[in-house]
Amino acid sequence: MSGIDDLLRPAKFDRIMNMPPLAEEIQEQHSWNPEDRSLNIYVKEEDKFTFHRHPVARSTDAIRGKVGYSQGFHVWQIEWPEKQRGSHAMVGVATKTARLHEYGYTALIGTNTESYGWDITRGECHHDSENTKTWRYPFGNSPDAFHVPEKFYCILDMDEGYMAFATDEEYLGVAFGDLKGKTLYPIVATVWGNCKISMRYLGSL
Repeated sequence: MSGIDDLLRPAKFDRIMNMPPLAEEIQEQHSWNPEDRSLNIYVKEEDKFTFHRHPVARSTDAIRGKVGYSQGFHVWQIEWPEKQRGSHAMVGVATKTARLHEYGYTALIGTNTESYGWDITRGECHHDSENTKTWRYPFGNSPDAFHVPEKFYCILDMDEGYMAFATDEEYLGVAFGDLKGKTLYPIVATVWGNCKISMRYLGSL
């Protein structure tokens, strides 16, 4: 999964990034799902693009997006303040049955086969990590070599079956493959009390 093609920036990503912004109501249709979350997370009615986490000790909490994707090429933007990440800050995709809460501080997304998660604090990817090893991402970087900025992009290609990430400066390569045949939802998991994490859907092809 770390071959040369995995590092090739997809033209579809640039096409979406150069498109006019989607209408607000369309973005809201793809925003966080206030009914599909850990009980320690909430979404304010006046800002459907941002979720908040209550300051609960020894808890890892997640929320899914409203829409699951089984086909097409999709891009969404995550804004995650760098001082609100803590020991486990994870972003990725998950099935509808993936767990949204765990006691203690843990890499919740990617612990089993129902989710795929990138820990942006530790620079590790997880999928079925209870049974398989995690791997370094972006590839070739030591844990301290790559700094994830406050704003970054999630790229999900369900036609080709992969997920990748990018920043404003660079395309980071494919993080997860073999996604065809699934229906996957955006997901974020956090351990930081009072954090505010935003997602905006940028479009699809």
